[in-house]
Amino acid sequence: MATAGYSLKIVVWQKIKNLILDDCMEEGEWKILILDHYTTKLLSSCCKMSTLMSEKISVVEDLHKTREPVPNMKAIYFITPTEKSIEALVNDFRKKNQKYKAAYVYFTDYCPDNLFSQLKTTCSKSIKRCKEVNLSFLSHESQVFTFDIPGAFYSIYSPDSKDKNDIMEMMAEKIATVCAILDENPGVRYRKEHGNDYSFTGNNAEYLAHLTEEKLANHYKLAEECNIKGKTQSQLLIIDRGFDPISSILHELTFQAMAYDLLAIENNIYRYEIKNDSSSREALLDEDDALWVNLRHLHIAEVGDKIPKLVKELAKSSKATEGKVTVSSLSQMMKKLPAFRKQKAKQTTYLTLAEDCMKHFNGIVKKMCKAEQDLAVGTDAQSQKIKDPMRIILPFLLDKSIGDYDKLRIILLYIFHVNGTTEENLGKLIQHGKIAENRDIIENWKFLDVPILSSGTQQRKPVRKDRSAEESFELSRWTPIIKDIMEDSIANKLDSHDWPHCSGCSAAWNGSGAVSARQGNKSNLPDDRRGGLKLIIFIIGGITYSEMRCAYEVSKASKCCEVIIGKYFEISYSTAIQPCKFGIYSNVDQIIVSFMPNLW
Repeated sequence: MATAGYSLKIVVWQKIKNLILDDCMEEGEWKILILDHYTTKLLSSCCKMSTLMSEKISVVEDLHKTREPVPNMKAIYFITPTEKSIEALVNDFRKKNQKYKAAYVYFTDYCPDNLFSQLKTTCSKSIKRCKEVNLSFLSHESQVFTFDIPGAFYSIYSPDSKDKNDIMEMMAEKIATVCAILDENPGVRYRKEHGNDYSFTGNNAEYLAHLTEEKLANHYKLAEECNIKGKTQSQLLIIDRGFDPISSILHELTFQAMAYDLLAIENNIYRYEIKNDSSSREALLDEDDALWVNLRHLHIAEVGDKIPKLVKELAKSSKATEGKVTVSSLSQMMKKLPAFRKQKAKQTTYLTLAEDCMKHFNGIVKKMCKAEQDLAVGTDAQSQKIKDPMRIILPFLLDKSIGDYDKLRIILLYIFHVNGTTEENLGKLIQHGKIAENRDIIENWKFLDVPILSSGTQQRKPVRKDRSAEESFELSRWTPIIKDIMEDSIANKLDSHDWPHCSGCSAAWNGSGAVSARQGNKSNLPDDRRGGLKLIIFIIGGITYSEMRCAYEVSKASKCCEVIIGKYFEISYSTAIQPCKFGIYSNVDQIIVSFMPNLW
């Protein structure tokens, strides 16, 4: 894996290896690994087939597909404890059609009693081991996790939802498993904005935080000792998406965020064509590629300069073998040739990706970016306060070359800038932009407790840090609010009124990692700092690529803490460009994009 330093993917793989593969392995014995849809994604996110083969896994099979019997081999079942998966497992061990010699069964999380009883009564003789490993999340990147809960956005925010509490309960369970895999029992805090009555959400963050605290307490309860595992120094922050609507709307100009916003990248696969070559090519954008890891968080203006430098570095390394020609030197040159060609191909890929981004950027997006930044930051590039925001947005609303989707962006940014507008003014904006059919997409933001229509009691805007000294590009002046939160949390500067603790034994630290006096229970770990402090952040409603980038930036700047950020749903940009409204589509996963084009 190409990531440097901490990697959630490595942690997850080690847990799978220790809890599953090492648990059932016998010397010299090969086994078959059976996965369902979810565990296939889980395993694919943290390891490759070659890695599994080194652990004596001969083949990986899909639980729900037709498989040939191999009665002389044992099978490892790593599956979710659902009725569908249990039924497929039971069918594999029918008396007359038993597929494998024996089964080692590992569930991702708690198996309901009725399903466990079904296993016990039907195929207990064939099952050599049955365990729950509490691993129900995907490690999307080295510091990013996600839950596979399609439709969760609709369930949480739609006024017509019938299963909100069930989804919140499920998320709390999954957040607890993230903490458990990291061997953390963190202090749990949530954002509670004063002046916000949370009339629509009821403050989801508070509800989920208390649920998660209960799940953590249950998980770490040690029945044998009648004791509770002490709180570790790490912290878990739970936030609702409405805390920063701006970051989910802006055009972001760092490489990864820009590519996923402007191009049709599906399942992290970028498809492109080379000049003078009619064939189509594909490239996987993931952390196994060191070049992608080095480039993804750079501003697009820096990417073009960075790639040629890497080309020169490779050229220098290839010249290292030049000089006196010997059999040994020729052998070394031959060994390096495939790797060199692979690197050259990757550089071509990323140069093409950067060119594609710039093609989309030059024109309408470039014009919009300045206006977006002025509205988001509240000042222009010369730090002069914006006095007439309406004058900024009107040219875009009247421009027929700008699509409805981008007009929605600019209207929403205007509304966020003025902290809510009047019904009359909103009607005029929609009329000028000729987007009446998409009015709901604007108004639905109220379900996230974001003020769309002004009222007598206005929500206060967060006080932002002065980052003028950090700014490098005029069109990228905005910094996501989550970065302020990350830095303040690590420095132990979060206001306890705005960030209440869920329990009396809250974990807090200052810049040196010292625990606050409020922490009642000492950790039972010999040295919490040995593995580094962790700040775990979960944002209900999704995260943007710019917020993911902040987790890496803050971790790099901090000497004592790794920031890990997560959400409950993985969404590709191909679905995110389709405008939709509550209740229109049967595929409610698309609901999220009514509000937030940048959300991942």
